[in-house]
Amino acid sequence: MNELFKIIFSQVNIVLTILLILLVIYWILTMISGIDFDYDVDIDIDVDIDADAGIEGGNMDFQDVSNAEISEEHVIGKRKRSLKWWQIILIYFNFVGLPFMFTFTCWVFSWWFITVLTTSITHTYQSSFGFLIMLIAFVPALILTKIITTPFKNFFKHLNKDGDKEIDYLGRRGVMLSTVSGTKMGNAEIMIDGNPYNIYVKSLDGATIAYHQEILIINQSNDRNYFLVQAYNN
Repeated sequence: MNELFKIIFSQVNIVLTILLILLVIYWILTMISGIDFDYDVDIDIDVDIDADAGIEGGNMDFQDVSNAEISEEHVIGKRKRSLKWWQIILIYFNFVGLPFMFTFTCWVFSWWFITVLTTSITHTYQSSFGFLIMLIAFVPALILTKIITTPFKNFFKHLNKDGDKEIDYLGRRGVMLSTVSGTKMGNAEIMIDGNPYNIYVKSLDGATIAYHQEILIINQSNDRNYFLVQAYNN
């Protein structure tokens, strides 16, 4: 056991070990009931995507960011154009289409496992050659991550960002938590079986919908990240 600790906390492996421990703590805290990383922060999103996606920044909390799923529509956009090298990497290794933190955790674990195993077998966990092995392991870790995460793609398609079975919001009424108009995105609250749900919305026809105004959900965006709504008049 002492030898194992010596290997995983060696000068070569300690960085990946600490990163993996932090990720494990993150997932434990996330799964514990009653703990919610809900820090409401204004984030300006500066991503190379099609302008038709209509994302102009807005209120996003910590949980939204950590569980964010980057869709292919965001990476590729609706225009026919060549993909950049980093876009191809994101798509190919499943950082697109799955919650980012899920894929990132699988990648870090794979990188850590390959590095620890290889440096242990070659007894290089205390040498400069071990650092070279760690850097080289970066690539096979990505390949292993793709193998591990691919079976989960269909599973996550049927879940919302909170991990519950997806709810049918279409045709439901709600209340605006912000004012929207044109292509501006805002928040709305929907009550379903006595439980409040916060969703991102845009005006269906671009008309202004005021704060606390009652709305009707008409449709969902193609990338499934927001809903199109209109004012509801009793």
